[in-house]
Amino acid sequence: MDSVDPDGSGPQEALPPPPPVLPPDVVPVKLEEPAKKKPARLPMARRGMGSKGQKIQLLTNHFKVNVTNMEGQFYHYSVALLYEDGRPVEAKGVGRKVLDKVQQTYSSELSGKEFAYDGEKSLFTIGQLPLNKHEFTVVLEEVTNNGNVSPDAGGSPNDTDRKRMRRPYNSKTFIVQINFAAKIPMQAIASALKGVETESSQEALRVLDIILRQHAAKQGCLLVRQSFFHNDPKNFVELGNGVLGCRGFHSSFRTTQGGLSLNIDVSTTMIIQPGPVIDFLINNQGARDPFSLDWAKAKRVLKNLRVKVSPTNQEYKITGLSDQNCKDQLFCRFQLKQKGDAEPLEITVYDYFVNHRNIELRYSGDLPCINVGKPKRPTYIPLELCTLVSLQRYTKALTSFQRSSLVEKSRQKPQERMAVLAHSLKTSRYDEEPLLRACGLSISNGFTQVEGRVLPAPKLKVGNGDDLFARNGRWNFNNKKLVQPCKIERWALVNFNARSDMRRLVNDLMRCAEAKGIAIEDPHAVIEEDRQMSRAPPIVRVEKMFEEIQSKLPGAPKFLLCVLPERKNCAVYGPWKRKNLAEFGIVTQCMAPQKMNDQYLTNLLLKINAKLGGLNSLLSVEHSPSIPVVSKAPTMILGMDVSHGSPGQSDIPSIAAVVSSRHWPLISRYRASVRTQSPKVEMIDSLYKRVSDTEDDGIMREALLDFYVSSGKRKPEQIIIFRDGVSESQFNQVLNIELDQIIEACKFLDEKWNPKFVVIVAQKNHHTKFFQPNGPDNVPPGTSVL
Repeated sequence: MDSVDPDGSGPQEALPPPPPVLPPDVVPVKLEEPAKKKPARLPMARRGMGSKGQKIQLLTNHFKVNVTNMEGQFYHYSVALLYEDGRPVEAKGVGRKVLDKVQQTYSSELSGKEFAYDGEKSLFTIGQLPLNKHEFTVVLEEVTNNGNVSPDAGGSPNDTDRKRMRRPYNSKTFIVQINFAAKIPMQAIASALKGVETESSQEALRVLDIILRQHAAKQGCLLVRQSFFHNDPKNFVELGNGVLGCRGFHSSFRTTQGGLSLNIDVSTTMIIQPGPVIDFLINNQGARDPFSLDWAKAKRVLKNLRVKVSPTNQEYKITGLSDQNCKDQLFCRFQLKQKGDAEPLEITVYDYFVNHRNIELRYSGDLPCINVGKPKRPTYIPLELCTLVSLQRYTKALTSFQRSSLVEKSRQKPQERMAVLAHSLKTSRYDEEPLLRACGLSISNGFTQVEGRVLPAPKLKVGNGDDLFARNGRWNFNNKKLVQPCKIERWALVNFNARSDMRRLVNDLMRCAEAKGIAIEDPHAVIEEDRQMSRAPPIVRVEKMFEEIQSKLPGAPKFLLCVLPERKNCAVYGPWKRKNLAEFGIVTQCMAPQKMNDQYLTNLLLKINAKLGGLNSLLSVEHSPSIPVVSKAPTMILGMDVSHGSPGQSDIPSIAAVVSSRHWPLISRYRASVRTQSPKVEMIDSLYKRVSDTEDDGIMREALLDFYVSSGKRKPEQIIIFRDGVSESQFNQVLNIELDQIIEACKFLDEKWNPKFVVIVAQKNHHTKFFQPNGPDNVPPGTSVL
């Protein structure tokens, strides 16, 4: 994101540090995202842009791409995969195998051309295929049962042991239809490098990224969009409950002001613990042994996972579990008689594998079988013969313990991350990729050098007009009063931790509050949890605590301070917050049961003060007021985001939240609005909700009226929108859907009202990282790169 010096001032008096000595393979370049279509912008000063602060030389995880050919064309073809009877292929993962077979079998019909396949319905070539329409038939042969052991314990008159021995291959025939769709000029990438972003340039970059995906797929990687994960146990970290974090890397082409670059970053995804199924289930449920497992839960977690079966090493997808244990589960097997007739014979799965296949089963007899067949034709396999295949994604929501474990084990020091990225580039062997060579692309192996500036930390104003200065990106409120302290009244202290000293906590909290200027009453009550409840489920503990609160307080409290039972991964936290905020509308602050010194309590009071309507500090330029652009005309600042349910929770509504500034010319006071909307929908649909000719029930009406009332009956002439959480492909939707709603809301209040707008997309989850060339530390706080 561009960083602008709003006041247009020149560089600071302090001299910039001398440029570091850079390795010979580091290429200096100025990094910048391509220009996007934006709405009319505020008249921000551009004189002196990028001149404030101290210069700093940085390295970034963009690797320069040398381009020798931009004159060719990408040809886009649509791909349809059909079974022999004309049914479309819906199974995921088979497409790449089929298209690989097409390339091997019909190379001459395709003029020997390499192609990039996206794994679904699109295929790209450099130059045209001989025909606009191609249709090929291919046969995939997968080795199945070898006659020594058959996992197909379902049996049928057509699947006798003798026929299995005669037919070692299971063949499937596919029809592949390839039809011309469009041409994409490579020149569009050159246009994007000059700042002219078009649909063709986005498509051309997409083709290059598909080439990277296909290259990783051929190396056996798990693909998660543009992140790739090798099957290497050294990259696995345990997160608990049979879930592993798998380290990999993100790789994608980006257009920058310095040319085309390859952006490589570390990435992590969650996978199922590979290995014996029984080991995973015991770990997943925290069980003592296989005989204490919850099999209903096991059935849910195993469904659709892939296993390899011993000793054939054949791979299957789990469809369920048997209703009975292995020793009791019967199936009908057909046995050949002397005249060639098949005689049905009922047999248990256990008896079949132990006595007919001579496979020793140590513990499976008293456990359910794995079903890898179809609902009407089950195929049962003893549990201990099944091994979970590696690199199977875990897409369910992580527990709080797993999340904290992932964060802790994903931390990397800057130099360590740089070493990992350099190794990822080396092992990817992109120089061997024929399609990249055909595009005339070669990738340098050195981090790109960019120039940044370290902006001075903003100065704050606190109580009594005192100044507060930041050090290393941190503010310390010790010995400082708050600008507008709140009053803490009608409050109570709730304790879920038996070891905490509540009397000392109350005394220390009241002393620190008075030091900040906060008027605080004695708590109405200190409510301790009954120790017998400590092992109860979290929801039960919260419900019981609220019964205690209602019995000991004369009425609803304005504020509850809650001491949690554990410092980390506390299961009580979610139900407690939900009970207070959603059901009763009570302001609450949780705290960890740790050493409660003055620094910790001061930080706690900053949160409490803000929640109860106080104001901790102001920017000095806000206090003056002298904020460029904002202070000159009534200006509203909006922050907008949408949060979605965890992966796998497709029925959970998405939550849209908008915060809006009030009390102009201040910018440190905000109000918040929240709405639910359809699951997984990113665009906010409730900014403008016209219910009748005179009524709008949207978020923006609330925000605009509140701004008008709190700002001396002034309407905002300028609206600055910070939008979080949208990808580049959704930028136009923000303008066409969300910005249009905001404009409609303004017009609904006053048809002649035409405020100016600027939309700023804040992307936190990008993959551009910066490093100091000659130091082990992160880049300094306030570092800005244009």
